[in-house]
Amino acid sequence: MSGRDIGVAAIAELPNRFKTGRSAYDLAGEVVAQLLERTGLALEDIDGLSVTAALSEGTNPFYAAYLCEALGLTPTWLHLSGLGGCSALSGLMRAVSAVREGECRIAVVLSADAPSTAYRADFGAQRPEFQEPQAAARPPAAFGLLMNRYAHQWGIDPAALGRIAQVQREHAVLNDNALPKLRSPLSLDDYLGSRVIADPLRLLDSVMFCDGANALVVCSREEARRRGWDKFVVPVAYAEVTNVNGRDPLADITETGFAHIAPRLFSRAKLKPSDIAMFQPYDDFTIAVQMQLEQLGFCERGAGARFILDTDLGFRGTLPLNTGGGQISAGQPGLAGGALNLVEGVRQLFGEGGARQVPDARNALVTGIGVIPYGRNWSTSAAMILEPA
Repeated sequence: MSGRDIGVAAIAELPNRFKTGRSAYDLAGEVVAQLLERTGLALEDIDGLSVTAALSEGTNPFYAAYLCEALGLTPTWLHLSGLGGCSALSGLMRAVSAVREGECRIAVVLSADAPSTAYRADFGAQRPEFQEPQAAARPPAAFGLLMNRYAHQWGIDPAALGRIAQVQREHAVLNDNALPKLRSPLSLDDYLGSRVIADPLRLLDSVMFCDGANALVVCSREEARRRGWDKFVVPVAYAEVTNVNGRDPLADITETGFAHIAPRLFSRAKLKPSDIAMFQPYDDFTIAVQMQLEQLGFCERGAGARFILDTDLGFRGTLPLNTGGGQISAGQPGLAGGALNLVEGVRQLFGEGGARQVPDARNALVTGIGVIPYGRNWSTSAAMILEPA
């Protein structure tokens, strides 16, 4: 098989909802049932499974195996991805490799989580002896620190961060799967008036936990044709890196892994940042979006605010941004949130974006951010460029 012969043939996604009272197993079962209905697959047709670890099952080391039992699946290839918001992207690429190597024919990349119902994660290795006395054990505190360092180096323009929140909210209003609470327009004044939760990080810079699930079918193009699936999207380039500057005790916390992987990513795709038709970044906080724009090469470091304010980021614009609303405006279903932008990118390339369809959906750049360690930037950075086959 060539590099473009394996890809995504189908997607499924549940609406994001708050405190559903349901488990990750229950949500996974519903989204897989939706996938079977859409594709005509039977359970026995699925012989590969990549599972995203779940915050709501955080203390369960056997989650992937138990999930197979709950769903009635008997995979010959099973993968549990624990890279936080990079889990779906990394799971997709490992599923592509598994299909290519003959470990399975049809793999499902499955993400389900219910942290607004039950949060059971234990970040025991995240240096609690330093973080907890300062009440800094959760992501907002870490990103508040990161924003302070960025402000010292380059300055922060609240209008640019507000524009990210505003345009993504415009897209969420058009997304039936977004959290109902977040499906209302947002003005710059609303953003600027939101309370500071980890100075200078505002409430509207941040995500809201919810429950949800999504899934993607990975197979060969030949398999898709045989089953009559007429839509097919391929990853033309992928790159990831973990623990950038990990041996440097005084690492620059604003230097991300994206600065390291961007040259490799664009070289593999034979593209430049200016060739990208839409940007679907992982967006746990607005500053993360701005830093990715800079370090993926859309602009120079420190110039992200000006780029954001000078660029039309709407779905009809020059660089559509998180056309489903992103996690900030559609909700973050725990670690399943790392697949929201991936599913949205595929949806757009399928031409199924509905009222928010990007007119020139020729490719999509999708990213993931995984794990917030102590004393440096996020742990894992992953990026993928997708194109319709």
